[in-house]
Amino acid sequence: MPTALICGVSGQDGSYLATLLLQKGYVVYGGARDAQGSSFANLRALGVVDQVRLLSINLLDFRSVIQALAKAQPDEVYNLSGQSSVALSFEQPVETLESIATGTLNLLEAIRFMERPVRFYNAGSGECFGNTGGVAADEQTAFRPCSPYGVAKATAFWEVANYREAYGLLACTGILFNHESPLRPARFVTRKIVAAACRIAAGSREQLRLGNLDIERDWGWAPDYVEAMWKMQQQSQPGDFVIATGVSSSLRDFVRLAFESLDLDWREHVEIDPSLFRPSDLMVARADPRRARSVLGWTATHSVADVIHLMLAAEQEMSGGR
Repeated sequence: MPTALICGVSGQDGSYLATLLLQKGYVVYGGARDAQGSSFANLRALGVVDQVRLLSINLLDFRSVIQALAKAQPDEVYNLSGQSSVALSFEQPVETLESIATGTLNLLEAIRFMERPVRFYNAGSGECFGNTGGVAADEQTAFRPCSPYGVAKATAFWEVANYREAYGLLACTGILFNHESPLRPARFVTRKIVAAACRIAAGSREQLRLGNLDIERDWGWAPDYVEAMWKMQQQSQPGDFVIATGVSSSLRDFVRLAFESLDLDWREHVEIDPSLFRPSDLMVARADPRRARSVLGWTATHSVADVIHLMLAAEQEMSGGR
């Protein structure tokens, strides 16, 4: 039975990935900063918390990383940890860079000293590309990040590439564009929109405050994307892949579709708040995931409309159960 260590197992992607790997017969270790104090609510929601071997790991502490790897003895390591909010990165740029870049470096260095081959997956981001002038980004597109989060993810990407080339590590990065699910925290704009729309449909008289509605993103379904992560780890030669649907939509369209699905006119319930605009923003994110399709045999199976409907259904179910 293969063994995997997922760093950041308590998050959206970590929880879906743990579920997928368990279904594939893996022994799954899940790393979190405080395994004793965390509720692991996402793993509980998916019904797998008792099947994951939980351990504490602080990626900023090299000794902690070494100890976790020695205990798990993994065949595959998935690095999904670190500060995950683009908006928050403008308020906490140092913590963002350290948690992503230094954490990744400590994992790479610890794996380099292990006496057996370990496959390493690093969670990259389409934010690395920045504004590409509307051109769909692929694996050869230059990085021009326009947020501290994007800068941190770009740094981690080049760390992985360097260790792969310099030390022969079986290391790769998935350059993932936006992917959503009901497990998204409420601070993420997609969950914020879906939750507010459901409350308003249920009778709330609130106004949903949002920032720039003109931004465009490529939104996919998170469970699809963890499948791509696993497929990347199965390649004989490690490499980096853009993971996305290949179709971008504006935030305005996301809002409209969410409210229309509940028979609401979004214009009656949404107001623009200039204080929510970012100091610098990625206006249009477009992706070209053809290499993932041709090499990995992976294609996104859910459109943005599918994602919205699934999130709305889950939100209504949770609200009904309260």
